[in-house]
Amino acid sequence: MNLRLLSILLCAFALPAAAGTVACPDLAKASQIAACPSEEELQYTYTGFCSDDGRPYKGDIGVCEDYRKYRALKNIALWESADGNFNAYVSCDRTPASVKAATVKSVRVAKQGKVTAVVCNYGEGLNFTHRTRAECRADAATNCAADPAACKASCD
Repeated sequence: MNLRLLSILLCAFALPAAAGTVACPDLAKASQIAACPSEEELQYTYTGFCSDDGRPYKGDIGVCEDYRKYRALKNIALWESADGNFNAYVSCDRTPASVKAATVKSVRVAKQGKVTAVVCNYGEGLNFTHRTRAECRADAATNCAADPAACKASCD
């Protein structure tokens, strides 16, 4: 009986989100939910990722030319909006205060296979993304910096 109830609950949570408005989050309430890698971890993974043995399997994507390029790509941490609906990988070179002080500049909707991404841009490569299987469209023009409340999308 418990397994049947559990499977019903799992199916209910797997259903797409209900229709509604998805507004870009206020980053003042966002939080970093993963730790930044240490310099030692970055150096260790750089050696492994960019070693002569590893490169043929991963392809040369240009970050192995210089440790600074690799560090810029991999020195990131996961952040999440207060409600948990949006997330972003943010450079650990940014201070938490600068992330929390950022204000939304634009919103766009993109399709990634069957998933719709509502992407809120806060400038300088800082994008928080909400992913859903619902169909969404941006309600305002892509540039809503003058009215941050207008940075939202409608999802069916």
